Amino acid sequence: MVYVFLADGFEDVEAIAPIDILRRAGVNVVTVGVTGKQVITSHNIPITADITVDEIKLGDDLDMIILPGGMPGTTNLENSSEVQAAIDFCYESKKFIAAICAAPTILGHKGLLTGIKATCFPGCESALKGSAYMPKMVIHDGIFITGKGPGAAFKFGFKLAELLCGKEKSLAIESNMQCRE
Repeated sequence: MVYVFLADGFEDVEAIAPIDILRRAGVNVVTVGVTGKQVITSHNIPITADITVDEIKLGDDLDMIILPGGMPGTTNLENSSEVQAAIDFCYESKKFIAAICAAPTILGHKGLLTGIKATCFPGCESALKGSAYMPKMVIHDGIFITGKGPGAAFKFGFKLAELLCGKEKSLAIESNMQCRE
């Protein structure tokens, strides 16, 4: 199972593209409303989450969490004690933690990226304390997957599908979605 944390002000495509790709791959993706059941994107689109943050269950069936960026979405995620607990659980349990755009700064502020290759939205690099910043679209290092920004959302989603379902499945979805020549 994958939790995608949605907080008011999240970047639309950074959440929706990975959700879509992972669901096409057959992954059980659960959207989690951090600021309520109905969440408003950074472009004022209301989204109804599957559950609210107080309903999450951190256990063996959790494979990954996804933290979309956007502002003030990233700040709202970082200010949530439940999101912080989910990050801590995944880090301690060696489960995947995916963050895109400004959201990798949450991991940097926690000191989790020391010695880890990572990327983020340009201008946020200084918050990735101790990481080996790389200006690439998507970086996978250990349990961490980071993405650069909205334009990287599909590549980010395909990398997540590859990690959870295998490269062949990810490439098939990429092809079916007309993202390959």
